[in-house]
Amino acid sequence: MTHAEKLHKLTILVEDKDADNERLSIYLDIAKTIILNKAYPYGNQPDDVPSKYEHVQLNVATYLYNKRGAEGETQHNENGINRTYESASVPESMLREVVSFVGLPK
Repeated sequence: MTHAEKLHKLTILVEDKDADNERLSIYLDIAKTIILNKAYPYGNQPDDVPSKYEHVQLNVATYLYNKRGAEGETQHNENGINRTYESASVPESMLREVVSFVGLPK
């Protein structure tokens, strides 16, 4: 999937047709970095997220977009609405299916 296709899908996912493409691109880049660091903890990272993790990239970017303004919130109760975040960053549960690539030294 190209960056433009991911950007288009992310715009739909965040349900904001007026969303700033530059900001959404930054969220996609942050999500990419998080996934690549998890999948390739010892370096030799590819230039882009493997296709099997593109949906994870979109989910993480959507999560980050929706969480803006409430970063690091651990609990919030107001008028029957309860918000608690699993962690200050991206919850590990979102990255559970990303398997770390570990190779033998050469």
